[in-house]
Amino acid sequence: MLFKTENCCLESYALLRHRLSARICGSIQAMNRKIVVRPAEEKDTPLVFEFVRGLAEYERLLDQLAATEEDLRRFIFEEKRAEVLIAEYGGRAAGFALFFSTFSTFVGKPGIYIEDLFVKPEFRKKGLGKRLFASVAEIALQRNCGRLEWACLDWNTPSIDFYVSQGAQPLSQWTSYRITGEKLKRLAEWDGQGGD
Repeated sequence: MLFKTENCCLESYALLRHRLSARICGSIQAMNRKIVVRPAEEKDTPLVFEFVRGLAEYERLLDQLAATEEDLRRFIFEEKRAEVLIAEYGGRAAGFALFFSTFSTFVGKPGIYIEDLFVKPEFRKKGLGKRLFASVAEIALQRNCGRLEWACLDWNTPSIDFYVSQGAQPLSQWTSYRITGEKLKRLAEWDGQGGD
């Protein structure tokens, strides 16, 4: 359709922009209605394990996965050492976040550490990762936490870019350490001999 006057053109453009904006907003709202984040229940243990395995595959660490479904059931649901949120998209389980409480003496407040945040490949780019991330942040604020922390593999640039886009800053001046297995056992059994 051709418009003969400038005013007519501007009015039609404004109408088109309004309709397009309404369509986009409607699409976003419809997508958001498809996303449900809920706390995991004990019956979700096999699903949580499936997500953990999927994350291990994505991170190329499947050979290091020693946890079992029973481990997850016991420590998450029975002993309550960690919490899990499940994200569903259109009624299908699509991702999860596993987190636990920490404490900062410098801040003088509790914090939350996100151990795992994972969305299945077929559900990515739909806002699920951000919804999970925001849900944990909401819990942190409700609990008067001063920090939300996590670690990310240095080659995982899609995740790094996402975290930075959310306002996160890498702690480049800190180095993480870990003791496991026999070394952990030896340290726990130290009898005071042999110096520091």
